[in-house]
Order: sequence, then structure tokens, then C-alpha cells
Amino acid sequence: MTEIMVSNSKGRKGIAKALKIDMTPLVDLAFLLITFFIFTRAIGEAKAMKLFMPADGESALGESSALTLILGADNKVLAYAGNWNTAKERNQMMQTSYSLGDGIGNIVRAKQTAMQHNRSNLMVLIKPTAGASYENIVNALDEMLINGVKRYAIVEPTAEEMALLTPGS
Repeated sequence: MTEIMVSNSKGRKGIAKALKIDMTPLVDLAFLLITFFIFTRAIGEAKAMKLFMPADGESALGESSALTLILGADNKVLAYAGNWNTAKERNQMMQTSYSLGDGIGNIVRAKQTAMQHNRSNLMVLIKPTAGASYENIVNALDEMLINGVKRYAIVEPTAEEMALLTPGS
């Protein structure tokens, strides 16, 4: 505590009185303000997810390690493993959604299981169409993180792939 000496100047005999000021609430307030500003500074920092985009041009990708997810409108997802032409000829296209029970995650896990010892070589190509929402892309990226997929890329779908998802085709 702080003491301030106050003198009485009414007479020649000044009587000094001690005035005591309790500084504890002021110190508490100072620490609360410091804590508040540090906390709001930490919340205000921008957080971003690292996203590595593939280089322009063709890249060599093994057919056995490729999985493609085409994100369409109305939360529809078309998935196929390997090459587009081979999957189309063999009718190996899988229509799925973002559901927990039988969505993208199950397809990714099935592909990882099929690859057994080469799980780290799995490359997932995420191809959002114009009808896909931002939420759809984030959900697909979340599935990559949840299932431990190390290699994935967001690329443009081909015209043939987009035609398969559009109604009336």
C-alpha cells in the first residue's frame, strides 16, 4: 500500500495525517488489461492451411496409385481409380457423397487398403466443377487430412468428366 502524508494548514500546529491508498485493484486491472490484449492479439492472427498446387503441364502418375474425386453440384461426388478411359470402359465409376457412413472417406480408405504397403504413394486428384461449393472442396480436403493422404492436388476437370456429372448426359 502507498501512504501519502497530508498536512493540515489551518494553524501553526500542522497535524500530519496518513492517507492510505490501496493499489491492489489497480495492479489487478493492469494485469487483466495486459492479458486481454495478448489474448485478442493471438485470436486476431490469420491462420491458413498449406496447399501445394501441382506444376502446370502433364505429370507422370502411376495408374495404380491414382484416385480421382470429381466434385459436382448438389453434394454429388464421382470417384474413380486409375485412368479415366479405363475406368469408363470398365464402368468403375462410383457415385458417392460427403456422408460419414458411405462417403469420400470410405472410398479413400478402400483405395489405401488395396494399396497395402504403398499407402504413401496414393495420389488423390480433387476436381471441383463449377457446381461444387467452397464447402465441398473443404470437406474433400478434410477427408485427405483425416485419412492421412500425403499427396493430393486440386486440378481442373476435363470436359468429358464434367459432361458425366451434368444432368441429361
